[in-house]
Amino acid sequence: MNKPLNTRTLLRATACAAVLAAVVPPGGAQAAASTEPELQAPQSTVVLPNLDDDARRCTLRPGDLDRLDAAVDERLAACNDAADDTVDGPEDAKDLTPLRVRPMTVGEGASGRVAVPAAQSLYARIFVERNGRLISLGAGGSLTAEELRHGVRLAVEGRDIVRDPRRWDGRIPVTLSVTDQGATRIAKLTLHIAPVLLQHDLQRAQYVFAAAPGPGVGQPVEVPVSHRRPGQWKEFARSLREAAKASGLPNRDLRFQRGTSQWWRDIWRQDVAEPGYVSRPTPDGPHTIRILLRSPNYWTSDDGRSASLRRAGRLLYRDLRGPGVGVVQQFTARRGANVDELLNFTGNFESLPPYEAYPRGRIVYGSSAHRRPDPSFVRMLRAQGQQPPVVLDTSWLLVGHADETVHVIRANNARGWTLAVTDPRMAISLLKRVQHAGEGGQRLFADTAAAQEPTVGQFLRYERRSGDNEDAARHIDGQLKVLLRATGLRPDELVRLPVLYVKDRSGDGQTRRQIAVSPALVNGLSLTARDFATPVPHGPRLAGRDLFRDEAERRLTAQGVRVHWVENFSWAHLSGGEVHCATNALREIG
Repeated sequence: MNKPLNTRTLLRATACAAVLAAVVPPGGAQAAASTEPELQAPQSTVVLPNLDDDARRCTLRPGDLDRLDAAVDERLAACNDAADDTVDGPEDAKDLTPLRVRPMTVGEGASGRVAVPAAQSLYARIFVERNGRLISLGAGGSLTAEELRHGVRLAVEGRDIVRDPRRWDGRIPVTLSVTDQGATRIAKLTLHIAPVLLQHDLQRAQYVFAAAPGPGVGQPVEVPVSHRRPGQWKEFARSLREAAKASGLPNRDLRFQRGTSQWWRDIWRQDVAEPGYVSRPTPDGPHTIRILLRSPNYWTSDDGRSASLRRAGRLLYRDLRGPGVGVVQQFTARRGANVDELLNFTGNFESLPPYEAYPRGRIVYGSSAHRRPDPSFVRMLRAQGQQPPVVLDTSWLLVGHADETVHVIRANNARGWTLAVTDPRMAISLLKRVQHAGEGGQRLFADTAAAQEPTVGQFLRYERRSGDNEDAARHIDGQLKVLLRATGLRPDELVRLPVLYVKDRSGDGQTRRQIAVSPALVNGLSLTARDFATPVPHGPRLAGRDLFRDEAERRLTAQGVRVHWVENFSWAHLSGGEVHCATNALREIG
């Protein structure tokens, strides 16, 4: 994605340039000396967690992708630019927040000290400019009398994000103490770590990635959704490429990742990470670092001898971490009884765009008293303090993800966006239309690899007996009640799309949960605010037309959304997911 710089020596030799120009404006060093110590933040008091890898020094070892060992995950997460006290070049220097000590009138024997409290030293590091280089001040942080008289250029590096406010709330208190002629004077300045903000689907996709088949059996022992072998990847890849091209995404920015022979069937790229970003203001505009929040999926082997985070998540370190991109993992090894690994998939964590009282938007995720995601991961999201979550009950769904039933799309309303939602009642109504037209004998999904191909009439009789779709609709009604109250959208602003459901046995074999038997049309990939790549529905036909497809296209087009159809029935749908589940995107920030 980004080209590595040539040599580390060159990087370090020029590392200070970007920061120093920002720390002291022209003429700043000649500012009138003060008799009191003063710390100044010329740009902002916001500090970025410097978790990217600007020099590309973090690499995977042979076998890292396959080892069932949490130590591998810990080692990969621990390597980043903030892991050492070296500034790795001018790009790394830009990730630091400039500070300065105003010139002071002091005697020859004066000395100074700049430090953060010991409790915050794990979260921040201070550098000082000396001889054209940024040098870590370490624990001592001493300044000479000469430095104090001329003014000092500093830079602060964030070493982590806020994960648990009970341990650290993101504040970085910096203290300057100056001792001169036996008297000590103190100046203080509090900085703040930048919060991680989740991107939203109206932001243009700049880089899209999906899975590709790998060698061998590729059995993903960690993924409890389906053990079937995904098929028709070529059809999926071709139609996804066509959708990306039509939206204006360059071919080079759509990548298909290959897993290893042990787990390549874990094709769920949406479910290994939720992309976000951190940002701070500069004179040249916001400076950002992408932060990929790795899914908190954690499994122990059947024999209890090994444990590991989801191995597909290690592709984030292999393929994406680098200049401007960092990875954060937060999980709890000791699971509560109601923590469900399926709800830890990051397809269960989405976001709403900014609106009214929520200028940063809001997080949306699925949880209930009976099934919930890792509490430490949710605590980390809430700790950012900028995107208060909206919690939906997804426990009635077999997989249980927020992206299964709702998706943000642009709209021709005052807000500029609305929600596309699944509508089982509409789907049943369209089946009835087909039957009333005398076409009830046609088989659903006859042109797919579906194991069952009921006729329209058979499915309607099944629905009369089971009430599965009416049951799903009532659950969706409950979700919409929460979403409409949270967003202020009106029911008539929603874009409803037809999807059929059936109940499936799961877990203990007794609990019956819902799964989309026709491709869930809302579970697509927004490529731009106006371009939506959604699964081919393979719906019932009337006069040669797919009614699900026509209805979805009509409703989305009315909102100014261009629909791009992606064939994912065998690749993703039959394994419990759709286009959105099988893809991920890094989006335009700004």
